Amino acid sequence: MSQEAGFFRAVSMNRRDLDQLERRELNLTIAACVFVLILSAALATFMYPYVFVDPREHSKWTLRVAFFGFCILTLLFVTYLFDRQRTVAKLKQQVIEELERNIELRVQACADLLQTMPDINHFWDRLAMEYRRAMTLERTLSLLIVDVKPGPRSLEADNTAAWGDAAKAMARRLRPTDSIYRLDRELFGIVLPQTDTVNAGRIAVRLQQELQEVSTRHGFAFTTSVHNYPEHVASAHELEDIVKSMLPDKEDSCLPEPTSQSVA
Repeated sequence: MSQEAGFFRAVSMNRRDLDQLERRELNLTIAACVFVLILSAALATFMYPYVFVDPREHSKWTLRVAFFGFCILTLLFVTYLFDRQRTVAKLKQQVIEELERNIELRVQACADLLQTMPDINHFWDRLAMEYRRAMTLERTLSLLIVDVKPGPRSLEADNTAAWGDAAKAMARRLRPTDSIYRLDRELFGIVLPQTDTVNAGRIAVRLQQELQEVSTRHGFAFTTSVHNYPEHVASAHELEDIVKSMLPDKEDSCLPEPTSQSVA
């Protein structure tokens, strides 16, 4: 929903502006009705002597029909203005409610996606398996860490949508052999088997291009870092330490505490 670029934040933060615009439209409608009534009353005042005080015999009823018809049309027009204002306000409210419902469904879908993503415990298992395979077959193994930081004024619903969209954007750019994990609330880990530093950098660039579009919609910042075996680290323990150093304190983490497991 790129058209919903502010989503929950846009609806909630601009609610005051929408209410102010609604009051302004109501004031304009009232002013228009008052203006029409004043002009109609003035015209009816000028018409009254010719219709009732000194009417012409041959056109007396014609003038009276025109006079009362004019008054009725004026009242109908004023009624139409108020009914139009009420109908437009009701339609706007329905559109806003529908948009909010769609946003809630989208946020819930993002939350479900994040909950179904493999967590850090699965990450340790996959990292251990891929490291043993790389060490046995003398191949390379790269680890891509993506840190997604929502805006400081973002709501929780905005953050959930941002993380969900970021996860979907990254998953679209990954190869079938790659795997992505949610290591913590704002941290994602991607295991890239049989990938050297150059190819891992190219994958990181593709991910940055996808994340940039999502970042523009949600207003978050992100950083990526590539770690390769055996170019950057010499053992699985070093890869494990790199990941642990990026994890926040346990009391700040929203994910279950990972089970300590050696990947050597």
